[in-house]
Amino acid sequence: MTIMKSALLFIIKNLFRSDRMTVLQSARAISLGSLFLLMFISFAVLAQDARSVGGCKIRRGTFCPDMNLHGADLQGANLPNSQFTRSILTGANLSEANLNEANLASANLRGADLSKASLVRTNALGARFNNAKLVGANLQGANLRNADLSGADLTGSLLKSTDLTNARLGNAILDNTNMQLASLRAANLRSASLVSANLQGVDFTNVDLTDADLTGANIDQAIFTKAKTSGCKGCP
Repeated sequence: MTIMKSALLFIIKNLFRSDRMTVLQSARAISLGSLFLLMFISFAVLAQDARSVGGCKIRRGTFCPDMNLHGADLQGANLPNSQFTRSILTGANLSEANLNEANLASANLRGADLSKASLVRTNALGARFNNAKLVGANLQGANLRNADLSGADLTGSLLKSTDLTNARLGNAILDNTNMQLASLRAANLRSASLVSANLQGVDFTNVDLTDADLTGANIDQAIFTKAKTSGCKGCP
């Protein structure tokens, strides 16, 4: 910060040195000072984001496939467009992290904390979220095909237009979630709780809803073709 302030003072001083410098020289000095200032700002930003966890650089667009980040503290980390395919993130703290459009395909996030995390349009194909905490998370438009969310807590999360085809959600908590227009075709929701969830337009084709609880849920225009609803509360 001290260096950046010095650079800024250099620019300001040169604005008023026309008595000793030509207009052209002054303009050149200002341009040079501005360049230095931009360089220092860029360096400061990169330095701030350059911390490393388990050999993985924590920054936007980081490339960390096949990494072991078990128990890593990544709370509030800014990781959009990052690559974590097949990485181990079991028990990691990713609460309030930005993982928008990241690639978590086949990653293991068993027991991880993703409360209030943002995973908009994230690719989590085949990822494991068993017993993970996703309370208040934003998963809008995410790809969760074949993902395992058994026992996960997604209370109050946003799953609008999310693809959960063939996902495993047995015993998951989905109370007060917004799943409008999501696809759950062939998913397993045995004993899952969807109390007061917004399920408007959700595709439950071939879904196993055995002993699930949809009490107070909005199922307007939802599709239940060939769904298993034995013991289901609130199912049509």
